[in-house]
Amino acid sequence: MFLVRDIMYCKPGKARPMVEKFLALAKAGEKIGMGKMRVMSDVSAERYWTVVAETEVASMEQHAEMARKSMQMPEFQEIMKGYHDLVEQGRREIYTLEG
Repeated sequence: MFLVRDIMYCKPGKARPMVEKFLALAKAGEKIGMGKMRVMSDVSAERYWTVVAETEVASMEQHAEMARKSMQMPEFQEIMKGYHDLVEQGRREIYTLEG
């Protein structure tokens, strides 16, 4: 199992709209079997306006396939439309779940 964590550093005042996009993405993803996504916003973090979405996946191949599949779906495209206007920078971390 792997944990995929997407970390978005939002522009000032844009964390809430990013949270809303991730929550909508989580809901749409569950419909197609992507698994449960947790969405978090910072109380105290390295940077202000940080939003994190994390998902557990069985394999990296499964994650890549779901990402390809979702990017082709109009519902996902609509949800993520304009998200670049909300973020300054982002990164992805991938961990092996050890226990």
